[in-house]
Amino acid sequence: MSFPPALAAPSRFQRSLDEVKALLALAGPIIVAQLANTAMGFVDALMAGRVGPRDLAAVALGNSIWIPVLLLMNGILMATTAKVARKVGAGTYALIGPLVRQALWLGLAIGLLATALLMSAEPVLVLMQVEDSLRTTTMGYLQAIALGFPALALYQVLRGFSDGLGSTRPSMVIGIVGLLLNIPANYVLIYGKFGLPALGGVGCGWATALVMYFMFAAMLWWVHWAPAYRSSRLFEHLELPHWPAIRELLAIGLPIGVAIFAEASIFSVIALLIGSLGASVVAGHQVALNFSSMVFMIPYSLAMAATVRVGQALGRGAPRDARFSAGVAMATALAYACCSASLIVLLRGDIARLYTPDAEVVAVAGALLVYSALFQFSDAIQVTAAGALRGYQDTRATMLITLLAYWGIGLPIGYGLGLSGLFGSPSGPAGLWQGLVVGLSCAALLLGVRLQRSARRHIHLVRLTTP
Repeated sequence: MSFPPALAAPSRFQRSLDEVKALLALAGPIIVAQLANTAMGFVDALMAGRVGPRDLAAVALGNSIWIPVLLLMNGILMATTAKVARKVGAGTYALIGPLVRQALWLGLAIGLLATALLMSAEPVLVLMQVEDSLRTTTMGYLQAIALGFPALALYQVLRGFSDGLGSTRPSMVIGIVGLLLNIPANYVLIYGKFGLPALGGVGCGWATALVMYFMFAAMLWWVHWAPAYRSSRLFEHLELPHWPAIRELLAIGLPIGVAIFAEASIFSVIALLIGSLGASVVAGHQVALNFSSMVFMIPYSLAMAATVRVGQALGRGAPRDARFSAGVAMATALAYACCSASLIVLLRGDIARLYTPDAEVVAVAGALLVYSALFQFSDAIQVTAAGALRGYQDTRATMLITLLAYWGIGLPIGYGLGLSGLFGSPSGPAGLWQGLVVGLSCAALLLGVRLQRSARRHIHLVRLTTP
């Protein structure tokens, strides 16, 4: 029996196009939100730098400590998105409220723990042999920003709740407003306006903490006010912490946090390893790393959207749709990688000169950006595969693969190529970045295989349970 054209099943191309549109509708606001959050760090460095080199150095040092803590915390709380998306797909909205309330308790606990860690970070600065005056300013900055972490953790839970429902616009709007608020707050607190004392770089910490509380309050108001959230009954009543539910969130979220931390921290380790090679080498590495991090925001946001698409498909009992969504997300990320890699290779000198006029630094950064272009493809695959695996709630294997690829393969190979004579004459930072290419490629291969197996397993389970 043939169907009339109006009722015919859509072609594979049309289905792929529809999936790309749905993916980008989710990812677009996430991209803007991530870029806004990244821009806050840029604004802090720019405004602190106008006070003096000590304040700029204090903010830079402080960032190297609190940002890894932030990534670990955010990774753990990403479990909220994966679990909410699954319940949305299943249509069990009444179960979302209790889940998010327990996630808020978890977020509060992690936020307070992060505050305690950052408040007591001085031994790390002593270990880094930071001079006394700089250490005092850095600790003032860290202690100020630490006070905002409980609010930021609660914001991340509510953001995960919203993203899991498929509503990513609030985080975009709040991220942009937060950035716009951060600029005048920095100005007032850094330079001492309206009768307040001039706090210098420490003022950046207080301004960022204030923005964290604003973002939490704004997201809380949004999810309380908007009709799209009412079916979840988040504010129906207050619950005490329930350990089994929190443990389930931790079982999914902790491996995510460790995996993200492992990937981010390897770049910090490389910066420490090349510290003895001279200021120009370190500066060139930082330029290449900073630009690569901004380029990475696009596939990272696609991965977050893939988590939602895969989770919702599995929730409604459609594992083939989940596999299709994961494949389209990876294809989209690869298409972006083709564009970004080409532009990085063609414009690497111009990119480096945006950061500095120093010819030596430009030469180092330009050479390293070639490796950044090379790993665009493997980076796009590994981060999107990891995002899809979060949708499958398959996170422990992702953590183990990430640790093996970056710390067990990439870093040792990079060290051998760049700083030892194991593979011939040491090649310096180029060898370390070559190790990154190898590590990311291994992660992409292994995570891709793991994603394929997870998809097949879920399809097989549905076959077994379908009469």
